Amino acid sequence: MKLSLSQYPSAIAQSAQAVNEIEHQLNEARQHIARLEGNADRVVAFETGLKNDNQRRARRFEVLQANLEYRHACDALNRLTTEKANATARLEHLRNEFSVAKLETKLAIAQKLIGLEARELVGL
Repeated sequence: MKLSLSQYPSAIAQSAQAVNEIEHQLNEARQHIARLEGNADRVVAFETGLKNDNQRRARRFEVLQANLEYRHACDALNRLTTEKANATARLEHLRNEFSVAKLETKLAIAQKLIGLEARELVGL
């Protein structure tokens, strides 16, 4: 659906707002994941049977993989990342369409002016 020239600014603003809202949701998801990872780190820190960093990392991984909430949060992060990419692409598409529409309007005006000048030269 092609918009009229006057409709593009509001459509672009709405699209930019959608990108911002998704970015906000992404930040919330990242914070949630960080909290879950912090909890896993706390669990691992108090396990005295772990002898080195490799064992701690492996145990941390096990704790996180066993946490259903963590897996859902990671899935949400991936989904939101894709949504943001699509919303950003839509925003850029609208901006490009607006630029083309402005150029087409300028071309139409220029062609009308050239037609008027040509008629004046001929004496019509």
